[in-house]
Amino acid sequence: MSPYMAPEPKNDAPRSSPSPARGRRLLVPALLVVATVAVVLVAQQTLRGLPGWLNPFGEETRDRSGPVLLKSIRDLHRYEAASGNFQVIVDLEKDAKFLPDSLRGKRTLFVGNGSVDAYVDFSKLASGAVTVNEDRTAATITLPPAQLEKTNLDPRHSYVYSTERGLIDRFGDFFSSNPNNQQQLYVLAAEKIQTAAAQSGLKERADANTRTMLENMLKALGFTKVTVQQSNAQ
Repeated sequence: MSPYMAPEPKNDAPRSSPSPARGRRLLVPALLVVATVAVVLVAQQTLRGLPGWLNPFGEETRDRSGPVLLKSIRDLHRYEAASGNFQVIVDLEKDAKFLPDSLRGKRTLFVGNGSVDAYVDFSKLASGAVTVNEDRTAATITLPPAQLEKTNLDPRHSYVYSTERGLIDRFGDFFSSNPNNQQQLYVLAAEKIQTAAAQSGLKERADANTRTMLENMLKALGFTKVTVQQSNAQ
């Protein structure tokens, strides 16, 4: 055997790097998705300008509602003493934690108009709430405090003022419809108006108007002294 041994060949070949063809294969589907979204959005905006009979995506409204069902009737023993009209702008924003607003996110401005009535419930008059002297010239009435009705939101004058949506939300809204989005806006507007009504002095105005109404009515019946006071019960 020869004392000299042939050196082992060294593997100095460079490591394989990602093939450019593979990158192009991954890029093509992404570009197709973006192009599809762009085409859908452009087509949607273009078709909106066409007459309804030419637009394949045009809507036709038909009222297929059934008859109104009367569920209950209740007697009212209350005096509607005051009413307040309110307007609120709901600014509702929904964001994704790890995506920019341009891709995923939605911000809606909703204008809500509604009213809240304040009333005094005469059915809650306590025993002995009305006292009259012997010669029927003086009367004392103890009333419960005024209460607030639930917000009556006006659907004709409440509307979405503007909506900003990310690209993903635009694409999803084109193929789906979620009526709960509108419902949430109406609920938030009603809650905010109800809170504002409780802080507006509407109940105090109702108490004063009820006192004035009872005083004028009893004085017209011949009473010369009428005292209307409020109980502490809520």
